[in-house]
Parts: sequence; structure tokens; C-alpha cells
Amino acid sequence: MTGAIGLSNSSMLSIQNLTYSFTGEKPIFQKLTLDVQPGEFVSVIGASGSGKSTLFKLITGLLEPSEGEIQIAQQNSKSRLGTVGYMPQKDLILPWKTVLENVLLPLEVTKENKQRKIPEIRDWLARFGLAEYEKAYPKELSGGMKQRVAFLRTMMTGKDLLLLDEPFGALDSLTKRNMHRWLLGLWGELQKTVLFITHDLEEAILLSDRIYLLKKEGIQEIKVSLPRPRNSEIVYQTEFMAMRKELEWLIHHES
Repeated sequence: MTGAIGLSNSSMLSIQNLTYSFTGEKPIFQKLTLDVQPGEFVSVIGASGSGKSTLFKLITGLLEPSEGEIQIAQQNSKSRLGTVGYMPQKDLILPWKTVLENVLLPLEVTKENKQRKIPEIRDWLARFGLAEYEKAYPKELSGGMKQRVAFLRTMMTGKDLLLLDEPFGALDSLTKRNMHRWLLGLWGELQKTVLFITHDLEEAILLSDRIYLLKKEGIQEIKVSLPRPRNSEIVYQTEFMAMRKELEWLIHHES
């Protein structure tokens, strides 16, 4: 279930020997190394305080490492801001804009021609089950619909690497399961690379190709060998339950 971690020249994201600490404090992590290949869905799990959100801030360029190297699409740049799509746990949808207007926001930042993109966006709204809500305002949407809008807006940044920080964490369990079904059904069409933070072990196994567990002494890679395409019924299979049990043991042992 676990394997060696190595870097690849074709990686969408390569992190090598990353160390970060806030001023005057002990490092949150030291010599951390991981990689994400194009088209992969990789989850990051770990106990509270293990540095998951800090890792995302380093990748996005909001923070700079104390030591180590971060490469995105084989580019080693000090200026990483704007090179990835980022979706936080809170949807951050603007309440005074319609669904379509919210999805168009990244194009305003990049100064792209919005009218030219509208047919493509309407196509994605249909795939996201939101076609009839194009002119609706956020107050008219359910929690799951808002998260779909936020996810589509993140896609419209045009970035190949998407960082999703517990995007379904605030949803109730039934809505979260529906979101899993929706994302699993759509995954083959997205052609994106995803790094995904979650505290939900079932979610991590269900969605991911691999899982990274952040630990006090480093990082551990867990390969998810379950075949794709997947559906939500897989959670009842023996292999799935065994993997969840092992993840629970690893996190409990770490804590």
C-alpha cells in the first residue's frame, strides 16, 4: 500500500527537500518531497496542525519556503502567484453576481474575451447540472450547487493544476456524497491535475489515485489501487474498508 516517493521530469508538481517554519518557531515540516503527475488526483491528509494548508500556501506562492524547491509544470519560479487554480473550503461566491457572472470572474483578472468564452462556460454549466441556474444568484442555490459554481470558477482560471482545500468539508454528509458521485462521474472529462486536502478518509480513498499523509517526521505515500471508473458503492467493498482501516491506524499512531 505504501511506496517510494520520487520526482519525475514530467511532473505537474515537484517538491523537493521543502522546509518551512514561521519566524522563531520550529519547522512545520522538514525536507518534504512529493510529486504529482499530469492528470492525477492526489489527496493530502494528516492530523490538525500537520501543515496541509501551509503546504498549499507555499505551492501557490503566498509563502516562500525556508529551504527546498517547488516546480510547477517543470518551471522553477520564485513567482508562483497565479500559476495554479485554488479553491478554498468556503465557496467565496459573490452574492451580488449571478452564477454565470461568478464563473466569468477569472477571465476579468486575465483580461480574456468573456463573450468568446460564454459558449464553453454554458457547456460546462450543463455538465455541472447548472444550466437552468445561469441567471440565478447564490441565495437561490443549495450548498452543493454553490460548490459546483466555485469549482467551475476555479477551472475557468485555465490552470492545469487545481488545489482544492477541503472543498466539501462544510457540506452535510448527504450533500457531500452527492458531490462525490457528481465528481466521479465528471472526472474523466476534466483533464485536470488535482491536489486535494481533506480530513475525510473515505473521501480521500474514493477520489484519489494516491494519498500523501503528512507526519511529524515527514511524509508517507499511499497508493490507491482501486480501479477507475469508480462509483460511491465502492465504499462497501472489502479492499476499500481495509484501506480506510489502515489509514485510520496510521493517523491514530501518528497522533
